Amino acid sequence: MILMGNSTPDKYPQVKDVSDAERIRMVKEIFSTITGKYDFLNRFLSLRRDVAWRNFAAQKMRFFQTHRYLDVACGTGDLSVAAAQKHPDISVTGLDFVPEMVAAAKEKVQKKNLGGRIQIMQGDALQLPFEDNHFDVSGIAFGIRNIPDRSRALSEMLRVTVPGGQVMVLEMTFVQNPFFKLIYYVYLNYLLPAFAKVFSKNPAAYYYLADSIMNFPSPAAFSRLMEDTGMQNVKKYPLTFGVTYLHVGEKP
Repeated sequence: MILMGNSTPDKYPQVKDVSDAERIRMVKEIFSTITGKYDFLNRFLSLRRDVAWRNFAAQKMRFFQTHRYLDVACGTGDLSVAAAQKHPDISVTGLDFVPEMVAAAKEKVQKKNLGGRIQIMQGDALQLPFEDNHFDVSGIAFGIRNIPDRSRALSEMLRVTVPGGQVMVLEMTFVQNPFFKLIYYVYLNYLLPAFAKVFSKNPAAYYYLADSIMNFPSPAAFSRLMEDTGMQNVKKYPLTFGVTYLHVGEKP
């Protein structure tokens, strides 16, 4: 059962057991309740590897025409900031559908003195409010597994990207290495929720995190999905023993 308002459940339903509409409502509730501790827990639970992953993605970005970057499901704005700091000549638009995340991202941008280069707005990844061929790079970090209709989200990112531009997806996945798989399973399903109970007002959100990672397509399957969406020259980069992958495709 999904509890809305000020109450949170002990555990959320498994992603495979809910409809797309229910999952979207669930995701919105989860991220609205964990915004305050989101950055801290990301750093703590990943041993700050999440910072290195975003920096790696920013380094792979290529700007050549519009010098604009779109950060879909931007959360608290970490990848928006990383991109702007790595590429001083670009402008950045960050978009998220959770109001609390949008507010946190705006605050972070102002603290980083990047308000003149980064615009944060509320919006829907399935209906991006931009014209075709508007951005050199469109990216999403740790957000695509929360979107039930991934093909549509990728198609929208491709639509707003210029020909020859990049679509980037930075996402966690369940590791394929047989030895590391057991360790990672224990971490996701036992250690991560235990830490969350100490630090988060909604520890159930981290059971969802584990479930969403374990149900995300394999790196090879996700690369095929990007190709099926119409991207070419799709590449995938394993990070930290394959815990996270950066997928990069180009618009023909």
